[in-house]
Amino acid sequence: MRLREFFKVGHPGTLFSAFLYFDVSFMVWVLIGALGVYIAEDFFLSSTQKGLMVAVPILAGSLLRIPMGIATDYFGPKKTGMVGLIVTLMPLLGGWIGGNSLGEVFLVGFMLGVAGASFAVALPMVSRWYPPEYQGLAMGIAGAGNSGTVLASFFAPRLAEHVGWHGVFAIAVIPVLLTLALFLLLAKESPRQPYPQGLVRYLRVLKEPDTWWFNLFYMVTFGGFVGLASFLAIFFHDQYGLSRVMAGNFAALCVFAGSFVRPIGGLLADRFGGVKCLLVLYGIVAGLMFFVGQLPLLPWSTVSLFLGMGTLGMGNGAVFQLVPQRFQREIGVVTGVVGAAGGLGGFFLPSLLGLLKDFTGSYGTGFLVFSLAASSCVGILTYVQRDWRRQWARAETGVSF
Repeated sequence: MRLREFFKVGHPGTLFSAFLYFDVSFMVWVLIGALGVYIAEDFFLSSTQKGLMVAVPILAGSLLRIPMGIATDYFGPKKTGMVGLIVTLMPLLGGWIGGNSLGEVFLVGFMLGVAGASFAVALPMVSRWYPPEYQGLAMGIAGAGNSGTVLASFFAPRLAEHVGWHGVFAIAVIPVLLTLALFLLLAKESPRQPYPQGLVRYLRVLKEPDTWWFNLFYMVTFGGFVGLASFLAIFFHDQYGLSRVMAGNFAALCVFAGSFVRPIGGLLADRFGGVKCLLVLYGIVAGLMFFVGQLPLLPWSTVSLFLGMGTLGMGNGAVFQLVPQRFQREIGVVTGVVGAAGGLGGFFLPSLLGLLKDFTGSYGTGFLVFSLAASSCVGILTYVQRDWRRQWARAETGVSF
């Protein structure tokens, strides 16, 4: 693969627009997690309540990815993305002028799910512009928009020190409006956008076993990434006694690792095969999360989480090197379904960490459960790749394993 050739194919303006839309939307999506220490102190929350509070936006985002994916295939990603950005402004205004009770915080968090559903728009918009040999890199660049979680983790606590956590929601309106303007100017629908179909036809992908395997694999990689991205500030603050801003710094450092290596995961999957990459990555994640589960000293825990988040980020890119080659015509709805599963994993992880902390007195138990989930993916992927080779990989798409 030559990068010079990559930039000659496709549509760079759309690629940049998709990345920016995804980046800013993800920044907004995890705001409650980034501000979780401040909100928890205001409402005196237990560990279980903290986990649930930061998990609600992730759950809402996962549920909304399916209708957003269908809308992407039916109306086109540009129109769907513009509506998504406009709707995203509503919970930001709600967090600014409301959020005066835990119930209102949960409502704002649920509405922020619209921003998390941007995944089901940005990736299909890019995928249809690029040929199969560039899918991993193109989808990885667009997917690197999850770096918005870094922006939230780093800047939100700092801003909250000066304007309060309510004021951070007001400030977030500015980048959303700027993104909407650039998205309108630069994004372009692909000439390969399929004709609209009926709802029943879109949902036929749910009958495909491969859809559910991808759901499982992405539930661990993306669910692990976004779940930890939302919860790490609380973990560093509670477990190691870091200040609110310093806990955000440590969280941002770890999230940074997973945000910008997604294109590398896609690039490696293009070259060596998505399945081979995922087998290695799941094994690494399992080992690192097992070590974190021992709750080592802060430096060792930070290094392990940094490497673990980076590995999860590459895993996200590797999964979506395979998905569009299996479901090119239905990429919008499949991206929505698989993305929903990933978001569901992101909902369960912080909820589990908080619940097990209250139940066992240790965050380590939750990390050990996550390690077990990653280990299970190694065995499951080894099993299903045999069917993939026989049924569709070589005969239909020629995808590299």
